[in-house]
Amino acid sequence: MTQQLPFHEGLFTWPAEQPELLGSRCEDCGQHAFPAQDSCRSCTGTNMKTVSLGNRGTLWTWTIQSFMPKDPYSTDETPETFVPYGVGYVELECGLRVESRLRENTPESLEIGMPMELEIIPLRTDEGVERVTFGFKRQAAA
Repeated sequence: MTQQLPFHEGLFTWPAEQPELLGSRCEDCGQHAFPAQDSCRSCTGTNMKTVSLGNRGTLWTWTIQSFMPKDPYSTDETPETFVPYGVGYVELECGLRVESRLRENTPESLEIGMPMELEIIPLRTDEGVERVTFGFKRQAAA
C-alpha cells in the first residue's frame, strides 16, 4: 500500500478511521477558527486551544469549478484529465463555515442545506508518497 500523508499537517486527524477537521477555539469568547489560529479574530485574545471541529455539517452555499485552476494548483491533474468539481462552504456543528472541495460536481446533485460529511481524498503523489487532503460529500443515509 502506498504511504499516505496529509498535504498540510494540522488540518485534520490522519490517519484515522473517522477523520475530523482540526481548528482552534478561543477560550475567552468561544469563537472557532479553521485552520487553527494563534489569536482570535473576534476578540483578538491569544488564549487559543486546538480542538476537533468534527466531520459533519450542512452545505451553506456552493458552485462548480468547471475549468482547471491556474497555478499554483498542486494536483496530478492535467488539462486533459481535469474533471469539474464542486466547491462550497460547509457549516459545521460549531457554526463555523469551512470552504471545501465537494465530491458532488453537478448542479442537480447539490442543494443548500444538504447534510455533508468529511472525506479524505488524494491530491497528488510526491516521490511515491500520496498526499491527501479533505473534502466533503453528501452524508450517507442513516
